[in-house]
Amino acid sequence: MSERPGTTKRNADALMAERVGPAWVRQTLVPLTLIAVCPPTAMLLWYTHVHLGGEVGRLAAAVAADGLVGTIARAWGPVLFGSPAAWAMIGGFAALELALMRLLPGARFEGPVTPSGAVPVYKANGVAAFVTTLALFLGGSYGLGLFRASVVYEHFGEILGALNLFSLAFCAALYLKGRLAPSSADHGLSGNPVFDYYWGTELYPRVLGWDVKMFTNCRFGMMGWPLILLSYAAAQHERVGLSDSMAVAVALQLVYIAKFFWWETGYLRSLDIMHDRAGFYICWGCLVWVPSVYTSSTLWLVGHPVHLGAPLALALFALGVAAVFTNYAADAQRMRVRATGGATTVWGKPPVVVVGHYVTEQGEEKESLLLASGFWGIARHFHYVPEILGALFWTLPALAGGVLPYFYVVFLTVLLTDRALRDDRRCAAKYGADWDEYRRRVPWKIVPGLL
Repeated sequence: MSERPGTTKRNADALMAERVGPAWVRQTLVPLTLIAVCPPTAMLLWYTHVHLGGEVGRLAAAVAADGLVGTIARAWGPVLFGSPAAWAMIGGFAALELALMRLLPGARFEGPVTPSGAVPVYKANGVAAFVTTLALFLGGSYGLGLFRASVVYEHFGEILGALNLFSLAFCAALYLKGRLAPSSADHGLSGNPVFDYYWGTELYPRVLGWDVKMFTNCRFGMMGWPLILLSYAAAQHERVGLSDSMAVAVALQLVYIAKFFWWETGYLRSLDIMHDRAGFYICWGCLVWVPSVYTSSTLWLVGHPVHLGAPLALALFALGVAAVFTNYAADAQRMRVRATGGATTVWGKPPVVVVGHYVTEQGEEKESLLLASGFWGIARHFHYVPEILGALFWTLPALAGGVLPYFYVVFLTVLLTDRALRDDRRCAAKYGADWDEYRRRVPWKIVPGLL
């Protein structure tokens, strides 16, 4: 490793020491395990909600009776290849979102400079696409009567089956594309095909001008989320009427998703886009895991309508909205400081910043402002706290509904904790001694006094 401003041999050694396990564990065993475990887990989650009453105990009994493989076969087998209706919905939705990415007006937005020195360019039209998508779904169902709004819920198992097959093949195609026809210089191979399939071979792959990660992450995974929620709410309404618990859960998630598209250009500067390559981890996750797991607490409510009462319902909604907007305010605070070069205020005072120096792969010396006041003076990743709380508040309408409705909150907590640790390691390697100074000013990673 060559010497660069802000980087020391001690920091490089510390970074290596933080990596857990030998290379074969990180690059083969862990990826293979996740590739093998995650797809059936997504199917078992749906199967338990829909066919086992959302009860983990009944799932355990099924596994005890039929074995794990037998239970997976029972859940996945009937929907393994999807159905004509499922493939039609997936294809129609994907075609619509690809068209909206290209056709809707939007300002030109430049992403951060890549390691190879390229600048990815996007069209910032996420809000317009979000409004258009919801309007077409609701208008097509309730306005024109072209389909029942519950259609996604009714075919969701088949949709997940089809998405699993498509996504596994899609990730293989991305792996081959990165080997044979990469879109830019930001690509590479580890020499381990398992890891390359899992992690991806390209940072910013594009196909016919469409950015793959923007499509899978934003315009399929995130855009499909609200349609699934609306279909769940419609299914409950058709069965027993709309409960206040369903209304609160769906409304809070719609607020969160609307915030996401309002902030989409900020997301395009996040760890997912800037550092994670387009492979199974990101693309399968957004195409299958997001529809399955992120909506799972609301799926539980379809068959378990809970009456909250106005005081509790309003309290949960208000707390959830506060959490969502706190998360947004934290992200906006950091973006504003960097966009103005620090010539702004944070909570009424000049921002406290640490200048992080780094060197690109081309040898150019660069710097970035590391905010150490406001939300970012509380902890280096404090914005994850309100994000987890937001998810908790739209799950709490399930009340004491058992373990399963809270699966997503637990998963999100683990995911964001891991992301904070990964980001800390990356920043330590990137900024070196400047990151040591930043950690001295902001000693806690996520929760002061705890982590």
